[in-house]
Amino acid sequence: MAGDARHPGANRGKKRPMVGTGGHGRKALEGKGPTPKAEDRVYHQAHKRKQAAERLAAKRGETPRRPEQSGRRKQSGDELVTGRNAVLEALRAKVPATTLYLASRAELDDRLRETISIANHRDLPVLEVMRPELDRLTGNDLLHQGVALAVRPYEYAHPLDLLERAGDGAPLLVALDGVTDPRNLGAIIRSAAAFGAHGVVLPQRRSAGVTAAVWRASAGAVARMPVAMASNLAQTISAYKQRGVFVAGLAGDGDVLLPAFDLADRPLLVVAGSEGDGLSRIVRELCDVVVSIPIGAATESLNASVAASIALYTIAASRASTK
Repeated sequence: MAGDARHPGANRGKKRPMVGTGGHGRKALEGKGPTPKAEDRVYHQAHKRKQAAERLAAKRGETPRRPEQSGRRKQSGDELVTGRNAVLEALRAKVPATTLYLASRAELDDRLRETISIANHRDLPVLEVMRPELDRLTGNDLLHQGVALAVRPYEYAHPLDLLERAGDGAPLLVALDGVTDPRNLGAIIRSAAAFGAHGVVLPQRRSAGVTAAVWRASAGAVARMPVAMASNLAQTISAYKQRGVFVAGLAGDGDVLLPAFDLADRPLLVVAGSEGDGLSRIVRELCDVVVSIPIGAATESLNASVAASIALYTIAASRASTK
């Protein structure tokens, strides 16, 4: 009958009970303990970065940083300043930075050595990463030159505070009416710093802001040239005029040629228009004078940053000659 051991095949198709192991296989269920940290796993990229950081520190004769510092990443909202000049200027100016990134095997020069020295002196986390990772962090910016600095979002000054930077001298300020190209903005800030201006004013709308691209284009001049944000540029210009500031706009069809402009020794605000439309109607009406730069007939107009640079140079030269 079915199930009778005396009949062959009676249990065919049914699994017979297996003999137990007596608990010998229990070890396999106990696991191998907690998972090691990423930097302790030899096959992990974090381990390679840790070793590279230790080699770099040993090469410079420094104590390697703790893993939690070396692994610190760009925080949400931070800007990445790239390029050796821009990063060095930012560190010299003590901007609020969070992490310094170095490309593995980056060629050391005087700028990079000073950058590393300042970062170590400020106890700023330094992270050496592979170049492809730095390319990714910087948005494939191939001009990062092997270094990037994560900084907090830029803190704009108040427009009226810029007047105080001149001290006993005549303030020289620059306002930009709708300049939207960050490269132009960076170049203007760089020229403003080079030719003795005391600040740059941007409108809150229809304007580029201080971003990583601007840091790069200014070669770090943003670190020493305050930039103010005006909620209403026309009202800010009116406030400057009430405080005795003379306003000179730049336009190709200006009433006065730049070489004949002789008011450079008084408090002055130079206003440059946008790349395409130039000065807006309301801003132009607020200008005390509209100045033009003489150019050849074959050239229609000048780039906004070029025009601002020429005007600032001319004013700086005029001021220098009157001292």
